[in-house]
Amino acid sequence: MSDFQLYLSVGFEHITDPKGYDHILFIMALCAIYQIKDWKRLLILVTAFTLGHSITLALATLRLVHFSSEMIEFLIPITILFTCFLNFFRKENTNKDNIRYFFAVFFGLIHGLGFSNYLTALLGQEESIALPLFAFNLGLEIGQLAIVAVTLSIAYVLISILKVKNREWNLILSGAVAGIALTLVADKWIF
Repeated sequence: MSDFQLYLSVGFEHITDPKGYDHILFIMALCAIYQIKDWKRLLILVTAFTLGHSITLALATLRLVHFSSEMIEFLIPITILFTCFLNFFRKENTNKDNIRYFFAVFFGLIHGLGFSNYLTALLGQEESIALPLFAFNLGLEIGQLAIVAVTLSIAYVLISILKVKNREWNLILSGAVAGIALTLVADKWIF
């Protein structure tokens, strides 16, 4: 297995690992208001998130940014909770995603810092981090898209086949994710 394949695989496994469910919850929260027909908009949103975490992941791996791990671990569930609140108050039939794109990039910056300790330890003394960093981020993106595919498939079954209203699906998924995020906030409380 080449180094590229190794880091690609590690990125994919890292994002889809049930032990790191906070990142899975965030992607699910992003998906809650969308249906399969919205896949292009959702792809842009998830890629905006990847762009954000790629930036801080690179900066932290190069040791250009320093941060408190405890603060980042506290902020990650806050980003999940905030995304759920955006979902709760979203008006039906609106295509105003610009604010969601902004928050996806911004929250990606925070999540990238959460990944950085793991990746820094993994890279060790690599001469160049460009290729491993690219492969890792590509693996993360592919993993996120797998989570999106599963979430949208569930939404399709519920909305199109079982005739659950889109708003109800959004409230159920966002409510469940927000409930879990609240427990994470309480567990990671630093004040």
